[in-house]
Amino acid sequence: MKYHKINSELFIKNRKNFASKMKPNSLAVFNSNDVYPISADSTMPFEQQRDIFYLSGVDQEESILMLFPDCPNENLREVLFLTETNDHIAVWEGEKLTKDAAFSTSGIKTVFWLQDLEKVLFEMASYADTFYINTNEHYRANVETETREDRFTKWLLAKYPAHSVAKSNPILQRLRSVKDPIELELMQKACDITEKGFRRILDFIKPDVWEFEIEAELLHEFVRNRSKGFAYTPIIASGNNANVLHYTENNQQCKTGDLILFDTAAEYANYASDLSRTVPVSGRFSDRQKAVYNAVNHVKKEATKLLVPGTLWKEYHVEVGKLMTSELLNLGLLDKADVQNEDKNWPAYKKYFMHGTSHHIGLDTHDYGLLHEPMQANNVFTVEPGIYIPDEGFGIRLEDDVVIQEKGEPFNLMRNIPIEADEIEDIMNQ
Repeated sequence: MKYHKINSELFIKNRKNFASKMKPNSLAVFNSNDVYPISADSTMPFEQQRDIFYLSGVDQEESILMLFPDCPNENLREVLFLTETNDHIAVWEGEKLTKDAAFSTSGIKTVFWLQDLEKVLFEMASYADTFYINTNEHYRANVETETREDRFTKWLLAKYPAHSVAKSNPILQRLRSVKDPIELELMQKACDITEKGFRRILDFIKPDVWEFEIEAELLHEFVRNRSKGFAYTPIIASGNNANVLHYTENNQQCKTGDLILFDTAAEYANYASDLSRTVPVSGRFSDRQKAVYNAVNHVKKEATKLLVPGTLWKEYHVEVGKLMTSELLNLGLLDKADVQNEDKNWPAYKKYFMHGTSHHIGLDTHDYGLLHEPMQANNVFTVEPGIYIPDEGFGIRLEDDVVIQEKGEPFNLMRNIPIEADEIEDIMNQ
């Protein structure tokens, strides 16, 4: 891994917190992700399943974690199963975790090779009444591929049909949404790497540069700072491309007078950051562009203040809608009749700001979190209002990642990344 070793205390705490929510006499199972094929002998870069990483720190394929806090055999209360490494694997693929390295990473003392799985599981299952299975129940999930976790669950329940079944996901949704101080440090590192990338491209952008050249500059800066790269598919959208919310082609030339909307950020140690900025290709905003930019920035600042413990996500978005409506009226994009006659299910402001303002962020860019429950301290949210005007050939989105505090306004993990229009112009014209 490129990232520095993470303190195993994080994973020890995470397992303890998860175990405290389990039913008596129950066994929870977590699998790594598959290595997905492309064609011939090619595969996609491996990405660890975030739940097993959250609970163990193991960042390796073909890994299984089992938690059984009430197991009468004390050695089987926390168990890792790994692929046995050898000299041949070390030569062809690089070193895999040894049992000692797995303990150092996770704090788990009992580590078996996968070849012992069925034998060890048989003993554990004989003590257990309930299996906790891990299903993806994120509100944005749309998974068509059968995962390694799915296959294992199917096998487990067929082999042990008399056991009761419970779900790990509701526990993880709550636990993962509240970040540990160690996690916040890792997320701050991801944001700091993102800052380096953004400052690099402010010096690089000029008329006639290509969007993919900017993407390359960002990737260079991210990787040289120990990131694997982008936390999500990068959006580098010049001109009217910015009005396509998930534009990822990044293949157009940036023209004089246009704006470039960036939705690009680095990961670090599997933790995501999520940044949006909009900058002028020529180094100066037009008066109209700056007016819209400042309107978006004002909504972002006021929306951020609403992210406090006790806030409900739905109510928050209603309030942000009111803020945006006021700005759109001031810009002449809406008039009073538009607002008076609006459909309450699709308010007038949605013509120019059609997406949500905030989402949880952490090990996933759209991280775990139960949106029907009140916000609480150490939730981390994005704040990302935008105004999109196809008729005028530009769109503007601004986004930071913030940590909800016990009292007062959130702490901005991206506080050092330039955002004020005048500051961006100053940097681009140094």
